[in-house]
Amino acid sequence: MKKITSLLLALCFSTLLMAEVEFRITESNASAIPIAILPFINNSQNIDIAKVVADDLMLSGQFRALEQQQLIENPQFANQIKYATWRALEADYLTIGSVQASAPGRYELYIKLFSVADQKQLLSLTLPVLEGDLRSGGHYIADKIYEEITGIKGIFSTKIAYVTATKLADGIEYQLLVADADGKNSQALVTSQQPLLSPKWSPRGDKLAYVSFEKGNSAIYIQDLSTGGRELMSSYKGINSGPSFSPDGKSLALTLSKSGNPEIYLMDIYTKKLKRITDSWAIDTGANWAPDGESLVFTSDRGGKPNLYQIDLQSLVAKRITFESDYNAGGSLSPNGDYICYVQGDKNNYKIALRHNKSETSQQISNGPLDETPTFAPNNNMILYASKNKKGQGILISTSLDGATKNQLIVSNGHIREPSWSPVIN
Repeated sequence: MKKITSLLLALCFSTLLMAEVEFRITESNASAIPIAILPFINNSQNIDIAKVVADDLMLSGQFRALEQQQLIENPQFANQIKYATWRALEADYLTIGSVQASAPGRYELYIKLFSVADQKQLLSLTLPVLEGDLRSGGHYIADKIYEEITGIKGIFSTKIAYVTATKLADGIEYQLLVADADGKNSQALVTSQQPLLSPKWSPRGDKLAYVSFEKGNSAIYIQDLSTGGRELMSSYKGINSGPSFSPDGKSLALTLSKSGNPEIYLMDIYTKKLKRITDSWAIDTGANWAPDGESLVFTSDRGGKPNLYQIDLQSLVAKRITFESDYNAGGSLSPNGDYICYVQGDKNNYKIALRHNKSETSQQISNGPLDETPTFAPNNNMILYASKNKKGQGILISTSLDGATKNQLIVSNGHIREPSWSPVIN
């Protein structure tokens, strides 16, 4: 039992404390694209939309927004732009935005994107928003600018889920929260006096599966974000862990020890009917789906040490896919299937590794020594994982795939763990 607990819960968080969260850029990409995000005209509301847009773009690691003191001109129309000024400031792109009240509590956001080198307009967008959605409007604008320049969809309108806890006089209060991709607007979905673990998004981004110990033993629930309702999916005797939605949203992959040994099962979400996938003397756990829904990547010590295996769901033949280091676990596939991110450990130093599936090679992209639970952004370009800083504080870190850009999501006076990045939510 000690071995099982070690493998399944090795990445479990320590005592946590609930607080407001904030992303901080800690390692910048030297080749980031310089862009001037001018203040939005008539932006008298409490939300600084230009800052939301600039912060989003910088968090991607692919852009560097000019500092406020560098914005020495403030054109309001295209014919007022002096491109020579922005070339001198080494800006590749420039935006002009404004906010206009359209009705009580309603606004229209306007944004235009210009190429400084080509001296032409690339994007013009009008976005109606409610007063309470101004920040969301900024995220949407950042998505469109990012896509226009890079050709890749932005992820600033997506969400992240994570777990926190507050130390109270009579124990610890755990919470499962959902926030914007920049860490703002966090909302608690579940509060419990017992640990909450392993949140995973449904493919439509409308539900979260997670593990709760509120009844003493582990149990798996699905939480509906729109209604607030939840459903108990699995509470068998022993281990109930590692829920993961299938790409079509109809099944859960999960780990159960109801037969006496931790094995991978599939559960039909509507009927709760189970299909056993693995049958091994070893510990099989932490299954995640391939994007095509035809295979699972999971962790097993059937080779003597924890490694990643991929199992075909038709033949049920498992193939080992990691061979480096003493510990390889927690594999998560990118939405396009090109990569697997996972935890690679050697002599108690745990880092995030990235496997390139086409070449079957891997590289470490984090610094360690206590990095865990990586999750991909839905555009395949970033990874979010949990770690600890030099003070021992639990934090989240987002990184580019090459590890060149890193941002820390920090809570004041506390810790956070167990991140999960949502799909693009329409």
